[in-house]
Order: sequence, then C-alpha cells, then structure tokens
Amino acid sequence: MDKLSPGLMEVLRPFLGSSWVVYGTNYRKAIFIFISNTGGEQINQVVLEAWRSRRDREDIRLQELEPAVSRAVLDNPHHGFWRSGIMEEHLLDALVPFLPLQRHHVRHCVLNELAQLGLEPQEEAVQAVLDSTTFFPEDEQLFSSTGCKTVASRIAFFL
Repeated sequence: MDKLSPGLMEVLRPFLGSSWVVYGTNYRKAIFIFISNTGGEQINQVVLEAWRSRRDREDIRLQELEPAVSRAVLDNPHHGFWRSGIMEEHLLDALVPFLPLQRHHVRHCVLNELAQLGLEPQEEAVQAVLDSTTFFPEDEQLFSSTGCKTVASRIAFFL
C-alpha cells in the first residue's frame, strides 16, 4: 500500500462499497487484505514505550496503535489510501498491526527453521544467527529490523 500511487485504490471502491455487486458478481463475502509498512515507526514507538514502562508487548491494545497508524496513513500524500474514498467512507473493517519481533521470537524462528530442515538445534548456530541479526533501537537492541525474514538464509552460514 505504501508503494501504491495515491488514487489507484479507488478502482477497488465499488468492490468494498455498499453495492457489493459489480459486473454481476457478488463480492459480499470477499476478503481484501492490504499490507503496508506505513505506520511501522509509530507501532515501534508504542511498543518501545510499553517495554520501557515494563509492559509486555502482548498487553498492547489495538486501541493504542490504531490512531497513530491511521494518522500515518491518512497524512501521507504518497500512500495509496491518501484522500481515498475507501478511508473517507470507512470501508475498511479491521486494522491488524504487526508488532516488531524481539530476540526470543527470532530464536523461535531459528529453531522452527532448523526443525523444518530436519536438523537438531545447535546452540552455537542459533546464537550465531541471532548475533548476525540486526536489532534496534541502537541502545536497547530489542527488536529485529527484519523480523524472521532472513533467518532461513542465515542458517546455512552457521551450520
């Protein structure tokens, strides 16, 4: 969504709107999933503040994230939803934020990837993958900058 030209999303508006039937096809039960990195910085900030307040990330409520993410989308003239009728008419039902992964989450990804490869977990290899992963913010090193996306490709280097 953040790479989409503003206004292009309007072509989907008839499929999301109240008519539900477009060109003779009923879209009432269709599910559209829009993925975007917009609002990621705001999500990271909320999660970091929660961590600094000694709150678990699992205790963060959607209501804490939704306003910041919505502002990031609506105030960004380069976002696909900027000045979109889809947003103005409130045609989106749900926002599902992806919180940044912490070191223990990435460790689980490494262990799962090793299991999928049929390999026994070797602590040195697991630690090497974790050590090669970039974490942020610089001082705390709490969150993986790539989530678990690079785990599979890194494992081969350390076996």
